[in-house]
Amino acid sequence: MVQAEPSRRVYQSIFEEQLEQHRQMLFVAGPRQVGKTTVCRALSDPEAYFTWDDPGHRALIVKGPGALAEAVGVSKLGRRRVRVVLDELRRYPRWKSFLKGLFDVHGQRLAVMVTGSSRLDVYRRGGDSLMGRYFLYHMHPMSVAECARVEAPQSEHAPPAKISDADWRALLEHGGFPEPFFLRNARFSTRWRSLRDQQLLREDVRDLTGVQELDRIEILARLLLERSSQPLVHSSLAREVQVSVDTVRRWVGILTHLHQGFLVRPWFKNVAKALRKEPRWFQFDWAAVADPGRRAETFIGCQLYKAVQGWTDLGFGRFELCYLRDKTGREVDFVVVRDGKPWFLVEAKSSSEPIGKSLRHFHAVLGTKHAFQCELETPYVDADCFERGDPIAVPARTLLSQLV
Repeated sequence: MVQAEPSRRVYQSIFEEQLEQHRQMLFVAGPRQVGKTTVCRALSDPEAYFTWDDPGHRALIVKGPGALAEAVGVSKLGRRRVRVVLDELRRYPRWKSFLKGLFDVHGQRLAVMVTGSSRLDVYRRGGDSLMGRYFLYHMHPMSVAECARVEAPQSEHAPPAKISDADWRALLEHGGFPEPFFLRNARFSTRWRSLRDQQLLREDVRDLTGVQELDRIEILARLLLERSSQPLVHSSLAREVQVSVDTVRRWVGILTHLHQGFLVRPWFKNVAKALRKEPRWFQFDWAAVADPGRRAETFIGCQLYKAVQGWTDLGFGRFELCYLRDKTGREVDFVVVRDGKPWFLVEAKSSSEPIGKSLRHFHAVLGTKHAFQCELETPYVDADCFERGDPIAVPARTLLSQLV
């Protein structure tokens, strides 16, 4: 039975709070087809959606901030702040100066949401002419936590909540992107995934980066998919794709920039005998990963990554997702770092088994507040994982329901 898509996602609650409480523009970044436009348009005023891909909208944007402000009726007496969505604006070469003028002149009468599939935060490495004028939010696919609740989070973790067996199976089999997740049709999911990859690897890479070797980038993307959750050895990838190591590094950066996946780097500060290792690649569409073990680790990794970015975006602190490995080969799949200090450890497992020695070791060495062996096939338990401070085995259904 096909499940209808719900009217709200957790991001609608989060963005609603932002629009009501703060004057800053709202930047929404995330993978293609993750639902950015749908969520933002549900919050915007009628006739206040503009996309750079529409020639008429593009012509209006090029005329300047004043023309757009007038088009949405900011000069009407007594009107509340107009909620405007600007989609894929980063394709406009002068997008930053346009937004600066729009905010500085009309910010009291406009609530602006800016969306894009390419990362809106990359340019911040240099000078940021928009400093103080926006808040950045990262939008992710559906997760166990979002199936459990759609209210805006008020703390780092919520009480556990059980999701339906149907939702759980849909997440594992179809992934978290809204269309395949809610339709739950295997043939549709396969066709949807193929079209999305074609659009991203052909259109987005070509249009946004100017890279011409699209066939080789597709080979690299396929290799990364096969090795999701594994260490990223650039020299090995370079040999297989038949390009230089520097080119592979640059192309991996492009795929990260376009949200095909993300990198999890080693955490080594103050860890005895730690080594700086290659990062690990994780595919956002975990359902596309064929190997069951790698799919399980990718599934858990994606939910943790959504949580750390969500907690950071919401102002609960500065969070990172890393992994641990020392010279002796001891390893833990994930460490969640809060404000520079390891907070909790997660070892991903498909089924129930004795708690690993590495998890116990790093928990003792780092003094983390929690250490979880997260088991995918273990049934839900109605108990708060974060009440325990010793290394414990927890069902993935329980732990992941307490995140964002």
